[in-house]
Amino acid sequence: MKRNLTCIVCPRGCALEVEISEGKCTVKGNACPKGETYGIDECTSPTRMVTSIVRVSNREDTMVSVKTSCPIPKDNIFDIMSKIRNTEIEAPVKIGDIIIEDLYGADIIATKEIV
Repeated sequence: MKRNLTCIVCPRGCALEVEISEGKCTVKGNACPKGETYGIDECTSPTRMVTSIVRVSNREDTMVSVKTSCPIPKDNIFDIMSKIRNTEIEAPVKIGDIIIEDLYGADIIATKEIV
């Protein structure tokens, strides 16, 4: 199986060709080792950062932006979004506060301050 990807690790944006054959990944087109790692990871176990918003219950029409503390497996995004959607917090909130702990190895943290 072959996949064509654009590396997003640096601004160079190398055009990668990743071939998976007999359990081995071969990457072509990368200008650095980071591109090879990205291509292999993207084809074998893709991960993503998740960003969203959480309702602040004691402030009218107020939401706080949140993100995962690290990339999570792409297959778990919909489950994480469901948990975020069903979460409410109360102000005050500081940047870096943990809103939800340990979802697939990542915490959901606030990226905005609400006083």
